[in-house]
Amino acid sequence: MKLGVFAVLFGDRPLEAALDKIVEAGLQAVEIGTGGYPGNTHCQPDELLGDADKLDRFKRTIENRGLTISALSCHGNPLHPDKEIAETHHQQFRDTVLLAAKLGVETVVTFSGCPGESAHSRSPVWVTCPWPEDHARVLTWQWEEKVIPYWKEQSIFLQEHGVRVAIEPHPGFVVYNNETALRLRNACGDNIGVNVDPSHLFWQGVDPAASIRELGRHDAIYHFHAKDTAVDKTNTATNGVLDTKPYSDEINRSWIFRTIGYGHGEQCWKEIISELQLAGYSGAVSIVHEDSLMPVEEGFHKAVDFLQRALIKEKAGDMWWA
Repeated sequence: MKLGVFAVLFGDRPLEAALDKIVEAGLQAVEIGTGGYPGNTHCQPDELLGDADKLDRFKRTIENRGLTISALSCHGNPLHPDKEIAETHHQQFRDTVLLAAKLGVETVVTFSGCPGESAHSRSPVWVTCPWPEDHARVLTWQWEEKVIPYWKEQSIFLQEHGVRVAIEPHPGFVVYNNETALRLRNACGDNIGVNVDPSHLFWQGVDPAASIRELGRHDAIYHFHAKDTAVDKTNTATNGVLDTKPYSDEINRSWIFRTIGYGHGEQCWKEIISELQLAGYSGAVSIVHEDSLMPVEEGFHKAVDFLQRALIKEKAGDMWWA
């Protein structure tokens, strides 16, 4: 496995400066944002697809620094009931797949998306319980009328271009855990896999190591995000984990995103890394920083130091156990 970072973390600086910072930290891989909610500060797929010289310069800018691209990422909602948003995110996804094919990048990361409750909705509706019966009916409609037809079509498109997609399970979208991720994969094609991000699993009560083991049995792990979550025991004890307060209201929330090691300790992360190895995952461990209590630079370097201790440094063929 290679240690890498999602470059949107350094979206406040040009691509060259961001890459220099990544190399200086001793990383080997970079994940590039191409649209969706994180944005595309460092990469505009439509421009690169329309200009061979720009595309070549972009590729050499990364390769000349000894870095590999672990994935292109366009975390969007192509199933959004607002047609303008849906079409924008859909086109960004398609352009990202085309760009990945030209760059020789195997994996595109995104969300599954989430429709509304009917053809007349204006906003996405995430169903979290089966009763009253309206919820169960909405869920059936979403999967049968929107989710499966859309991703079956994208699976064909991916196959045509030799690219695979890593869906990131995330609450608020129809794929948010193993069960929903595997449902999508089984219904639409095995070029649809998972981008495992423990931060979205921890607060749901999911054990990321156990999640990885199950996904590994299905050869479904296509990418990995290294991000942590701290669960506030007091707030959770009184209000549970479903929390709609702003992320900036840290002291009152049931959980918040944290830099690696500030939510769960080294042993927990060693177990996660071990399960990735047992699953045969050889891709990047891509650092993501969304810690509202820590500046980006500090969080980035702390994550690098922490993960360098947890990652395997053995010769090929040797096995390491946490």
